[in-house]
Amino acid sequence: MKEGGLRKKKLVGTVISDRMDKTALVAVERLAKDPLYKKYLKRRAKFMAHDPQNLCKVGDRVRIVEARPISRHKRWRVAEIIEKGHLEE
Repeated sequence: MKEGGLRKKKLVGTVISDRMDKTALVAVERLAKDPLYKKYLKRRAKFMAHDPQNLCKVGDRVRIVEARPISRHKRWRVAEIIEKGHLEE
């Protein structure tokens, strides 16, 4: 199969949980316009992403890429960490 044949979806989001082994829970926000009031509202979707080296920490901004099904809920993988989070522990 050709490498350029498939276009994989890419999203940018924030890690909201890293408690699972090799998995990060990533929240992706988007703006959606209300059909009646024409006001922009924030909508959030959560995705489980495969993180094999456990590099992601809560608060990190990451890019996730669509992947084959890895487990029951994981269909994304962490492509890169864009910026590290600034959480105090």
